[in-house]
Amino acid sequence: MPEIVDKSSITKVCVDDFAFRKRYTYGTVMVDLETHRIVDLLDSRETGKVEEWLKSYPNLQVISRDGAQTYASAAKNSHPEALQISDRFHLLKNLSEVIEKYMYRLFPSRLTIPATVQNPEMQALYNTRNRAERICFARKKRKEGYTVNDIALLLHSSATTISRYLAIPEDKIPEVRENVRERQHLQQMEKRQAAIDEVRKLYSEGHSINEITRITGHVAKTVKNYLKKDCPLSGGRYDHRLPGKLAPYEQDVIEMRAKGITYTKIHEFISQKGYSGTVASLRVFMQKERTHQKSISQKEEGVEYIPRKTMCQLIYHKLENVKGITSDQYDAVIKKYPTLGQLYSLLKEFHRIVFSRKSDELDSWIETAAKLNVDELDSYLSGLRNDIEAVKNAISYKYNNGLAEGSVNKIKLTKRIMYGRNSFMLLKAKILLNEYYYQIN
Repeated sequence: MPEIVDKSSITKVCVDDFAFRKRYTYGTVMVDLETHRIVDLLDSRETGKVEEWLKSYPNLQVISRDGAQTYASAAKNSHPEALQISDRFHLLKNLSEVIEKYMYRLFPSRLTIPATVQNPEMQALYNTRNRAERICFARKKRKEGYTVNDIALLLHSSATTISRYLAIPEDKIPEVRENVRERQHLQQMEKRQAAIDEVRKLYSEGHSINEITRITGHVAKTVKNYLKKDCPLSGGRYDHRLPGKLAPYEQDVIEMRAKGITYTKIHEFISQKGYSGTVASLRVFMQKERTHQKSISQKEEGVEYIPRKTMCQLIYHKLENVKGITSDQYDAVIKKYPTLGQLYSLLKEFHRIVFSRKSDELDSWIETAAKLNVDELDSYLSGLRNDIEAVKNAISYKYNNGLAEGSVNKIKLTKRIMYGRNSFMLLKAKILLNEYYYQIN
């Protein structure tokens, strides 16, 4: 196919990969940063082929690309004097994903914090799952100075029933037992703790990670996780709920149930707001909610929880734009988990540096971030250090890879139109002809 563009006239480009078949075969697209048009396509993203391809453009002065080592090496070998620029979007995106990955590894699906608002009705709801707990709760409140009528109002019961609870002798009070789900979780935590202790004992005796994997049967990644000081006992998926029909109305259900309103009445109320589920789903939800609150209230008095997914949203959005968390709750989370607050601050500071055009501030930011000793963050910092010149150029110059990202979408659209009947050369010809003759931008 004859060349449409004069290669010697191209001086500033951005390159990116696109998929012929996702996860299997890829190509590379080159876009002119000055004309905003696709210049060329290559049916590979291997370093050697990309290097030869770039050499065919003799006057390249600026090469914008993502952080992939393939393009970094190819650009360096083909045009050592050219200005390499890492893509700002990927720098910010990768840092956000690193923090989110850290949160999913270390934090439970719901973070517990001290209750920001003390609510006796809510406390009564969570601490009275069955008769045994209702008796214990009534006796506890009586010792705190509550009258029989006050306790009856909290439990939405009669004064006669409360008097009967208080009259039960100490040795006749039923024993509070965990349900099956709680017992299974406790057993799993004990089993995990034993596995962690075994791995750490073997490591302290001088066994290598490979030897420990053979002895215990754990994969190397699991062994490394068990050796970390911050290895959590509970998996990140425990107590995690997928959003369902009830998700938008959960807080309404909790508050109304705390006031003693029946499930039927609650169902009628939220159905008017758009809920299409059953009454039984409300009962199941409240039982799980009370079980969860009971498990965390055994460790801390007066607690509430914040979903981990809500805290992850704060990576990408401002506090005032995230539903389900108040400023008081945010302050409580940061107070309890200070590393999380430091990561949020690092992310904001990195955003500021990237758009400030002050690349000399990056080194001090990297030093500050390294002091946190977060594994996921350390891996990200290692990538920055290996490509520090291109990263600093991304801060200092206006160029970015946005044009290449948009061009990939254009290629995908054309490829799908030609599905089943296009070779690479036909795809390339159609793309370039559209660019230069029909001026599609």
